[in-house]
Amino acid sequence: MVAPGLRLGAERFLETPAVLGRLSRPYSMSQTLAEVLQLPKKQLTKLLYPLQELERHLAPDTGPDLHLRIFDPSLEDIARAESIFTATVRNRIDYLSSAVRIDHAPDLSRPEVCFIGRSNVGKSSLIKALFSLAPEVEVRVSKKPGHTKKMNFFKVGKYFTLVDMPGYGYRAPEDFVDMVETYLKERRNLKRTFLLVDSVVGITKTDNIAIEMCEEFALPYVMVLTKIDKSSKGHLLKQVLEIQKFVNTHTQGCFPQLFPVSTVTFSGIHLMRCFIANITGNLD
Repeated sequence: MVAPGLRLGAERFLETPAVLGRLSRPYSMSQTLAEVLQLPKKQLTKLLYPLQELERHLAPDTGPDLHLRIFDPSLEDIARAESIFTATVRNRIDYLSSAVRIDHAPDLSRPEVCFIGRSNVGKSSLIKALFSLAPEVEVRVSKKPGHTKKMNFFKVGKYFTLVDMPGYGYRAPEDFVDMVETYLKERRNLKRTFLLVDSVVGITKTDNIAIEMCEEFALPYVMVLTKIDKSSKGHLLKQVLEIQKFVNTHTQGCFPQLFPVSTVTFSGIHLMRCFIANITGNLD
């Protein structure tokens, strides 16, 4: 269940001056990451490892239940992932096409990841944040729930394809079930499904249906907690512990570590980029 090729690295990240000079030359850091690495230790941890930042607020007996460092990449790996998500002349990152049925989807051999979640969970906003190093990529974000009606495919260089799926629940497309179920069951190159949960609300009934679908199809998936900037520390910690307990006791295919993110503060975005690069085989 643990992604391959992982190396312990969080502690080295927090010793920034000692490791900045050891980055592999081919993987130059983006300006954004370089700026992040100059932050004080507390802010650095909050941005790069939001789950670990919450750890210091835990009671001693709750720590073992919260999986904090299963994915704990090195500084070099995060820098390499940033380069994969950075658009250049040689690394084109583009919107590819949209589809309402699997037979309309582009026939691609490269690894694929998809993002699903209920309407208004912040799915398109998260994808836009992940693509912030490729500002020319158009990811449409709307304040109205149910804006995404089709499967939208984005090509990330020669590395992988990212798919933005329609939201479920309120204002979901009428053919949502046929579209999404068929894709999840039949897409051969799908490496991981990212299931987004609103950290303010927690797991809803519609989220449970999506989780059951992933479990039924034996899909490897990851739970991403969105909008962590909108909760108080206490409420966020309560939700994280409850969702972690659910993952530990009610799931088989879910990656055990949660990924809290904010598209406002960019907390957790660098770690997610690195996880995606890793599971698509681009950090081997």
